[in-house]
Amino acid sequence: MVENTIHATQAVVTLDIALPGIIWGWMITLNMWAKSIGTGVVMVGAYLLYKYKKEEVSSLRWIMPLISFIALNVFLLFTLVDLHQPYRMVNIFLHPHWTSAITVGAWMASLFTLLMTILMVIGAADAFPGLGGKKCKITALARNNSGLYEKLFPFVVFLAIPVTMYTAIIMAESSARELWQAPTEMIQMLLAALMAGSAALILSSGSWDKEVRKDLSLVLMVAVFASFLMYMGEYFFSFKSSEAEATLAYVHAGGEFNVEFWFGMVLGFIVPFFLAASTIKSDNTTLLRFAAILTLVGLYLAKDVWLKIPQMLPLS
Repeated sequence: MVENTIHATQAVVTLDIALPGIIWGWMITLNMWAKSIGTGVVMVGAYLLYKYKKEEVSSLRWIMPLISFIALNVFLLFTLVDLHQPYRMVNIFLHPHWTSAITVGAWMASLFTLLMTILMVIGAADAFPGLGGKKCKITALARNNSGLYEKLFPFVVFLAIPVTMYTAIIMAESSARELWQAPTEMIQMLLAALMAGSAALILSSGSWDKEVRKDLSLVLMVAVFASFLMYMGEYFFSFKSSEAEATLAYVHAGGEFNVEFWFGMVLGFIVPFFLAASTIKSDNTTLLRFAAILTLVGLYLAKDVWLKIPQMLPLS
């Protein structure tokens, strides 16, 4: 609501009023979910490349950056779409304010995506010698500089961690949203990346050795268990904070958020834990892939509830 206009400067003075309803909706949920996949495959992929020989997971060198590239561009696309004036995004790069978590995160995410693009081209050129033909300068340059992959990869792994966690800082900076505590959300973002990354790689692990899938099962099992414990801790022991308790009342009291939250917990955390545990011994590829799909679906539902319910609490 406009209170008055100062004609000399054309400045408009407005009154601060509460914004009713949910402002951060499914776009931000998809944003965080895609970012978890894009960064998680790098974290889990780094572990596999460190532990196994290049020949045992040779396809990982191009599958990992390809998955990450697609997921990161979905993340950046919906970040841009959600902005009310997307062209203002240019000012983050032309006139950066380094005290802003959004600015720092945008620069890190953009650099991370650029590096993943380079790794994707190099990995694809190595895996598919005929790609692009003999006259393609890009693939020829990538093949001639295949050693660049190993040099860039440590920087990519290093960047993956802050890129996946900086959203937690932005959420924690939101006023009167006590459920989004920075330390807790940062750990949840990291665990979400491990969940999504291991799940995405499981779906791409058909030609890999049994031991590789066993390690992916173990990462998935530990990540869903730790994340589930954190959600349960916040769900049942939020009474020390009156605002967090009032926020979670939207889940405790039943209704659509209650159904979505527990459906996400069962689908994405409890069931995948037992399926992953069983496949460590049996190496049942079908069950493991089913667990990976359930994890990705359940993670989205859990993130969706955790994003929306703090916005339901009136601030006045």
